Amino acid sequence: MTVSDTQVTWLTQEAYDRLKHELDQLIENRPVIAAKINDSREEGDLKENGGYHAAREEQGQAEARIRHLQELLRAAKVGEAPPNDGIAEPGMVLTVRYEGDDEDETFLLATREEGAEGELDVYSPESPLGKALLGAKEGETREYDLPNGKTQQVKLVKAVPYTG
Repeated sequence: MTVSDTQVTWLTQEAYDRLKHELDQLIENRPVIAAKINDSREEGDLKENGGYHAAREEQGQAEARIRHLQELLRAAKVGEAPPNDGIAEPGMVLTVRYEGDDEDETFLLATREEGAEGELDVYSPESPLGKALLGAKEGETREYDLPNGKTQQVKLVKAVPYTG
């Protein structure tokens, strides 16, 4: 099974290290949660044991986040900025102009994990706007469907690699 380019997450080394640290902390914390579950289980009737249910819920959330981070980091491209070729792809800062608008808008085309701490807005390559712009060249106009059923045209003004 191959991962398509739109599913690859482009991460700066800093973002990768931060997410890897979070993953390591979650894995390290597994015995603590397991101990909470065991301690709560020993308190008796599980139906009325709030501590037990809270610990099980915490364990489920932690395990889901661990799986998410493992998958994200497995498929991540680290520190490899996309080429500066003026083509829209993940890891690029895009400047666009919407049809009927006088102002340009600039945003990062990336996953939320990568753009979480920046001052730029982040649009996922899986979003309607992101999908429409993937592969577009500077000067090219694309269109995508809006939630209200209308179609929006957007022109790619500029595409440059994100430097974080």
